Amino acid sequence: MFMSVSLTLHVIAVIIWVGGMFFAHMALRPASVEILEPAQRLPLWAAVFKGFFFWVWFSIIILLVTGLWMFSLYPEPPLFIHLMTGIGVVMMLIFGHIYFAPYRRLKKAVAIESWKEAGEALAEIRTRVGINLVLGLITTLIAIAGKFFL
Repeated sequence: MFMSVSLTLHVIAVIIWVGGMFFAHMALRPASVEILEPAQRLPLWAAVFKGFFFWVWFSIIILLVTGLWMFSLYPEPPLFIHLMTGIGVVMMLIFGHIYFAPYRRLKKAVAIESWKEAGEALAEIRTRVGINLVLGLITTLIAIAGKFFL
């Protein structure tokens, strides 16, 4: 029973994080660039990230707790489990960088209405979120098909 609960929580945390990145990168960003000027777009992104990053931190905690517990159940975890774990840790480190470096710069620049600096910080966030999105999709593919191919 505990395995079912852990796996369910783990998958929900992945959906929140990877789905949020997909939405932000593929839908919200293009729409905001098309419709909003930097003085409107950049404060919007700072506000969006404030809410989304709370859920990413929450997801990371859930992923670590459930992932490490499920990992410990294997006497010898298969390769696909090692790959998911390794990529997940890399994603968490990338997110930590996003949160503590460019997101911090974005918030400060928006507060003083320095749109150039805010735009540069947002561009760095966009690049790193794009990397994490690809890693998240690869990890999802490994989770679904890894036991059949690895």
